[in-house]
Amino acid sequence: MLKLLGTALFAAALALPVAAQTPRPDQAQFRALYKELVETNTTHSTGSCTLAAQRMAAHLKTAGFADADLNVFVPPGFPLDGGLIATLPGSDPKAAAIILLAHLDVVEAKREDWTRDPFVLIEENGYFYGRGSIDDKSQAAIFTDSMARLKAKKPPLRTIKLVLTCGEESGARINNIRWLIDNHRDWLNAAFALNEGGSGTLDAQGKPQTLGFQAGEKVSQNFRLEATNPGGHSSMPRPDNAIYDLSRGLVGLADYQFPVMFNDTTRGYFGAMAGIVGGDTGKAMTALLANPQDVAADAIVSKNAAWHSMLRTTCVATLTEGGHAINALPQRASANVNCRMFPGDPAANVQAQLVKAMGSTGVTVTAVPPVNPTPPPPPLTPLVFGTAKHIAAKHFPGVPVLPMMLTGATDGRFLTGAGVPTYGVPGAFLAEDSGMHGLNEHVSVAGLYAQRDYLFDLIQAYAATKDTQ
Repeated sequence: MLKLLGTALFAAALALPVAAQTPRPDQAQFRALYKELVETNTTHSTGSCTLAAQRMAAHLKTAGFADADLNVFVPPGFPLDGGLIATLPGSDPKAAAIILLAHLDVVEAKREDWTRDPFVLIEENGYFYGRGSIDDKSQAAIFTDSMARLKAKKPPLRTIKLVLTCGEESGARINNIRWLIDNHRDWLNAAFALNEGGSGTLDAQGKPQTLGFQAGEKVSQNFRLEATNPGGHSSMPRPDNAIYDLSRGLVGLADYQFPVMFNDTTRGYFGAMAGIVGGDTGKAMTALLANPQDVAADAIVSKNAAWHSMLRTTCVATLTEGGHAINALPQRASANVNCRMFPGDPAANVQAQLVKAMGSTGVTVTAVPPVNPTPPPPPLTPLVFGTAKHIAAKHFPGVPVLPMMLTGATDGRFLTGAGVPTYGVPGAFLAEDSGMHGLNEHVSVAGLYAQRDYLFDLIQAYAATKDTQ
């Protein structure tokens, strides 16, 4: 009864108009930091991650961090793409560190398209509006704020490293995590890292339904499909037309279904969801877990586009071009195919399946550099996953914590591939109309404050033990 009441009260808080709430003093302090970060433009076209990193470092210096523990790094040749590594030393030098990872850069936003100025934090009707208010400045602000709060306490057992990066969003000039791995891998030594990617779901009434603990993500890889032909005069058509050959190959791709795959994360997710959704869909999930080749069960589960993508590698044509003149037979036609590869499904295997999908059309398939690794998901250990569930029971009573795999991608895939298991921590509940990567991005004020409280307790719990199992 108490658990159900707690869930109801939390759901009510998410829907409560902000005017009816009085922020705690520590929440007001966090809000000021969050506001400064959102209002620091970090788009690739006109913004500066370096400025944002410097401002977060200034906050931490005010909180008592020494200059030696604040590393504002700027990759050579990229003055606007800097980041921050802030270190809070632990009391036990033998205990491996943990990383708090977040990216400072944001997706582009045009003022003329938005209802409100995207680079002004606006609090309205219980929501914070602004570009990056979710992705990923909410978590960057929470992690920075947590470091400042922890500085005022007794040193934790583990060292905690705050890593704020640039270049996670598409169109980046440089990706800081990849640059750090290549040039300063020792700066990233840690037992594991906490990252974005874990988000919960709300039911039709807007009440919390599940909390998501992200372990593993699909990896993006582009392939070039190309058909070539000697061409000729358009007055004398011939059957071996490059555009037609490419088109037939793309139809084969559209009809091709990559096989169902499971890992520990998705088995746990679909096993739990089967009981939550129930009915024919729940039965289909159970059947598919028992037999991944069950076509009928796959058809039912895959009606949900997100579940369809979570079950397999997916590839889709995103760009096409062909021909060289309006009165000539095409000599070349090509397409870009963007694949989201299941963790552990290597690019070579995906390429082989694309060739199979093309059939006998003569279309060539080439991986577009860089060819990205597909590391398996990090393990759901009792320390990492169990602690997250234990702390969630206090903050979100009655809401189950489910392991989840991202169908998109974050910088976590690079850090995991470099030997630092990286997890998307729970705490956020995102509505489908949140505007993330789109227009009028916004997040619940009460929900953000609840996420902050949860993550602060979770970080403290992780930092209090050196057990890595």
